[in-house]
Amino acid sequence: MNLFTRGTSVRRSAPAAAPHLTADPAGRRPDPALAALSGEWMIDPAHSRIGFSVRHALVTTVRGAFTEYRSRLWFDGRDPSRSRAEILLATASVDTGVEQRDAHLTGRDFLDAANYPQMRFTSTAVELAGPDVYRMTGDLTIKNATRPVVLELTYIGHVTDPFGYERAGFDGTTTIDRSEWGLTYNARLAEGGAMVSEKVRLQFDIAAIRTPAAD
Repeated sequence: MNLFTRGTSVRRSAPAAAPHLTADPAGRRPDPALAALSGEWMIDPAHSRIGFSVRHALVTTVRGAFTEYRSRLWFDGRDPSRSRAEILLATASVDTGVEQRDAHLTGRDFLDAANYPQMRFTSTAVELAGPDVYRMTGDLTIKNATRPVVLELTYIGHVTDPFGYERAGFDGTTTIDRSEWGLTYNARLAEGGAMVSEKVRLQFDIAAIRTPAAD
């Protein structure tokens, strides 16, 4: 799958076809209004954040984000199971607000950006989990390891901005054990705990823009 390059090409909204709704095994059905969102989208980097948080020294939380990425999204409002997503992130773009810490994270102890310049998330399944909530399963690749993760995505809303561009918002989160991707570096505290927790919370605050239809 070829990813879109980052940009702001979008198309103006058009009338939606009548939806054909597909229920999930629990009998839930997507909101009929979501049929208007079916199509290809891309993440708007200027209004989105792909971040993480991790407990540090047992008593504080360090937060950061990846500032460079490409994305390709397909949302099917009629049948959410047909939706899919792919995000490719530049590991060297990690930003926690502290230059020395960023250098450590991109070095060989953690992401090793020189040898592994990209990390990737590719969805493998999507299901409706509740009103405006979607469960997206996918493969997360960091360094040379690929492991499954499950995101809980909440649909925030859909608007047409003053310029006629369609925008949709989603918030997502999941928690991973970094050691499963070979990120095992750690220092020990005098009290016996780890300096950096192995549990990392990933956060996806997504503002998506509809991409133009192919000619």
